[in-house]
Amino acid sequence: MMACSARNKHRLVVILMSLLLTGCMVGPDFVPPTVETPTDYRFDAGEAAVEVNLKWWELFKDPILYELITTSLVNNRDVQIAASRIEEARAVLGFVGADRYPSFFIEGDAATGNFLGGVKSDSTDQSGFIGPTLNWEIDFWGKFRRATESARAELLASEYAHRTVQLSLITEVASTYNRLLDFRQRLQISRNTLKSRLKTLDIIQQRFDKGIVPELDLNQAQIQKEIAAAAIPLFERQIALTENALSILLGRLPGEIQSGQELKAQVIPPEIPVGLPATLLERRPDVAEAFYLLNAQTEQIGVAEALRLPAISLNGLVGAAGSDIAGETNDGGVWRAGAGLFGPIYQFGKNLRRGEIEEARAQQTLYFYENTVLIAFREVEDALVQIDTFSRQVNAVNRQVAAARNANVLSLDRYDQGVTSYLEVLETERQYFSAELEYSELYQEHLNSYVRLYKALGGGWMTPEEMQMEASSPPQKTE
Repeated sequence: MMACSARNKHRLVVILMSLLLTGCMVGPDFVPPTVETPTDYRFDAGEAAVEVNLKWWELFKDPILYELITTSLVNNRDVQIAASRIEEARAVLGFVGADRYPSFFIEGDAATGNFLGGVKSDSTDQSGFIGPTLNWEIDFWGKFRRATESARAELLASEYAHRTVQLSLITEVASTYNRLLDFRQRLQISRNTLKSRLKTLDIIQQRFDKGIVPELDLNQAQIQKEIAAAAIPLFERQIALTENALSILLGRLPGEIQSGQELKAQVIPPEIPVGLPATLLERRPDVAEAFYLLNAQTEQIGVAEALRLPAISLNGLVGAAGSDIAGETNDGGVWRAGAGLFGPIYQFGKNLRRGEIEEARAQQTLYFYENTVLIAFREVEDALVQIDTFSRQVNAVNRQVAAARNANVLSLDRYDQGVTSYLEVLETERQYFSAELEYSELYQEHLNSYVRLYKALGGGWMTPEEMQMEASSPPQKTE
């Protein structure tokens, strides 16, 4: 009976210690939210595919663009900030996770006087103590485990935030580069137009001097020349501002940017298989970031709930103590072990409100996640309709440019033959110049609609390992 009783007590102690060390976890467990997704995209005419090309910018076949994107991924300050936040989140995880384990300190004191230990003495006494101490708050309610899981989810969110910044950067570099090519092409169109109109003005001036044409024709030719001349500083300004913006994206001081092929030589990418809508949530890093932020915030509800309950802690010390230090009298080793309990009783609803605060924040984070998903699908639909409509619009304006060019040549011949007035020449010149500028802008928008689609599909962000692989195998320049 005595042996059986001892074994039962031993089991009871083990059970109690197991409960103290593991306990339970209050608060809700994270449940991934259910998101409704469409069965297909409204404007997708291609076949479905699962994966999106990681190096989508190579489809434009411009080595300069490739180099700019690679440089920006290394030097851009926003990317570096996002990478640093990953390290911060990793440190926070270690910091928070340490609360689950005992804390060890060194404690010591020395005193002299005639009032030690709460007792007055007739003589002057000395005493001292030194030794390590232990303090361990048992995670009985799961407060520290919840906080650790929250920090771990924050770490994952920061990693996807880094990928989101990379994706946005790649998109911004590509679209800004295309705008730069557009402004340079429109500048060249303006210069060519000015050169042509100067020749026309010279002819009109000679005819006016000979009394062949009225002064009105001369004034109208002068107006057309100045219109083309005014466009040149406009596009020079746009080029400089765009180069400055692109330089900052590259992590450089503002300066001139080298470009490769002209805008009209840029290759329109082939038709993009956008994949199934359900896979979009797996590819978009901003959706994954919002998902883990929701996970982290849900765990914070459990932390708040645990703060409403008593905290159980173990403490102890071991060391050496002595009195009459100057005389080197040693009283020997000392030790102490104990347990403590501390918890709220009534704080006018403060602890209850703490939980309500975290629940409200979790609801806000859920709405943020759901809205991120909605925006993701909208961006894909927007990019698809832009590709379709810009393609048809570019083709129409291209035909308009060809017709305007021919009309301008014919009107000049008719004017030289005296068949028509100079007003007809002016109108065809205006239409031709306007159509050329519009075509350049639309072609740039058409290129950038593909850029926006790849961003919307979540393609293009790169891990450090992928960046290293990319650096070791740059694309070959194509003729």
